[in-house]
Amino acid sequence: MAFSEFRALDEKSLVEYVKATPSLSSKIGDKYDDLKIKEIGDGNLNFVFIVVGPSGSFVIKQAIPYIRCIGESWPMTKERAYFETVALKEHGGLCPEHVPEVYHFDRTMSLIGMRYLEPPHIILRKGLIAGIEYPLLAEHMSEYMAKTLFCTSLLYRSTAEHKHAVAEFCASAEMCRPTEQAVREDNIMKLEVAELKSKFCERAQALIHGDLHTCSVMVTSDSTQVIDPEFAFYGPMGFDVGAFIGNLILAFFAQDGHANQGNDRKTIEDTWNLFHQKFTALWDKHKDGSGEAYLPAIYNNRELQKLIQEKYMKELFHDTLGFGAAKMIRRIVGVAHVEDFESIGEASIRADCERQALELAKTLLKKRREFLSISDVISAIRHVQSS
Repeated sequence: MAFSEFRALDEKSLVEYVKATPSLSSKIGDKYDDLKIKEIGDGNLNFVFIVVGPSGSFVIKQAIPYIRCIGESWPMTKERAYFETVALKEHGGLCPEHVPEVYHFDRTMSLIGMRYLEPPHIILRKGLIAGIEYPLLAEHMSEYMAKTLFCTSLLYRSTAEHKHAVAEFCASAEMCRPTEQAVREDNIMKLEVAELKSKFCERAQALIHGDLHTCSVMVTSDSTQVIDPEFAFYGPMGFDVGAFIGNLILAFFAQDGHANQGNDRKTIEDTWNLFHQKFTALWDKHKDGSGEAYLPAIYNNRELQKLIQEKYMKELFHDTLGFGAAKMIRRIVGVAHVEDFESIGEASIRADCERQALELAKTLLKKRREFLSISDVISAIRHVQSS
């Protein structure tokens, strides 16, 4: 390690740190004369540096023990860097095509060194706002979610393995406090939110990303990379799938406020359908493996196994709709708004886009068990658009 105790780095001290860290210095060929360092953190939580030299590049992400945009009056554990690293390595091992490689981790410095996703990679949210279409997005994201969620669950792991993994992430609880939104006087919504909160807090189903919105994905026309799992923990699978699909729906409803329109409903539909297909294919492939959710000796006939799988996927679908709807509502009426809507200049158009998205979200939240397929969701989107 370059430093024996924690200190926040700047561009100058980062050079000294890299020189003293072989796993990083080797990535740039130990050459520093033409080294370029740029701090690109969004100012909210972490410091993020792009380091580029003639012989290579990487990104440094350093967590600090408070919320950066507020200051030391709002502390936040810097151990989030440890859990992010564990999640990146775990998910990267399961789906290396869609997770950037980790080169280095320093727990004392709360610092991660990882692959630099060079241009033309951009944040997915910005691409969707610009109306760029990504024909492989549904394929790639369904692959990532299917592999990372299935392979960190009891469907794939033994009970002992799963309990050990869950125990390691218990210390990340500080990062897992959901934002509860006021639901005014709607008692049905209050009941649905209470049920979702219970699942969020109590159901350690799989190692989820924990913040899988469209700013946590970087893309090109043929590459999709999932980043920033600092909120990772063992929780309900539908929280990840719902977060991603919910953000795609927000992007869709924001289209009327932007000159360039893309992001058709097909991406939303394909994401769930491909996820369902890939997840159940993994289940079928490993049904006689080490997973202990449904022991083959007990669940020992194909008809029963089919019923179990159908029940499991139906509940996962409804969880996806519930958590996705809650995310949408939070992003519209909460304090953390999304650029999709905020970048719409005309206030009346922005309000209409938000109204449509909010109307759909409330329907999905309160009536999610009435939806039997993703095509039903697409029909509901069309209905809201035409009303």
